[in-house]
Amino acid sequence: MVGLETKNIWVIANWKSNKTVQEALEWISVVGPKLERRENIRVVVCPTFNCLSEVKKAITVGNFPLIVGSQDLSPFEKGAYTGEDPASILKQFIEVAIVGHSERRKNFGETDELVVQKVKQAIDNQIIPLVCVQGKETPVPEGVKLVAYEPVFAIGTGNPDTPENASSVAEFLNQKYGEDTEILYGGSVNSNNVESFISKDNINGVLVGGASLDPEKFIKIIEVCTTL
Repeated sequence: MVGLETKNIWVIANWKSNKTVQEALEWISVVGPKLERRENIRVVVCPTFNCLSEVKKAITVGNFPLIVGSQDLSPFEKGAYTGEDPASILKQFIEVAIVGHSERRKNFGETDELVVQKVKQAIDNQIIPLVCVQGKETPVPEGVKLVAYEPVFAIGTGNPDTPENASSVAEFLNQKYGEDTEILYGGSVNSNNVESFISKDNINGVLVGGASLDPEKFIKIIEVCTTL
């Protein structure tokens, strides 16, 4: 097995539609001071859009090794697109953007074509697109080097995929899109099962939903990733 110190490990918190600004700042105040500065560990927090500015400010003031990401971005440039947050504006707050999450596809009718548009907007504005795929059949747009495999049956159910199958999907994606594509696993990740996923050679981290809302639970996940 490749030593974990030789590969990047991403630990990404996706809060979804949760937390007020005050709750977000309280989370940062708990998690931030407990993070070690490790070159190969990249911890990302993706709050709601209304929290991005204050979260970014708190991380900057505290000098915490935390990256800010968004849960989505507009497929359009800035302009007359009511309700959309364009990459050209978001880039002042974020370095990463989640694109094509299964909940976006299911609840908002997001298509593969729309994902391609969003990826282009992200890349054009120097934002790293984290593209979510639900299986081997979900296409990954050109230029994407960070992918999260998140099987629909595992999201929010408490029933994660097996590390072996997740590794198999990751291997397939690496073969199809290049060995330099970093593959994460998402779907009912917690501190008890995270080691079984990130210990796989071709899995470069985790996308954490429900367990990321509790700062102490999220810290435990990070601790597992930093002590292996």
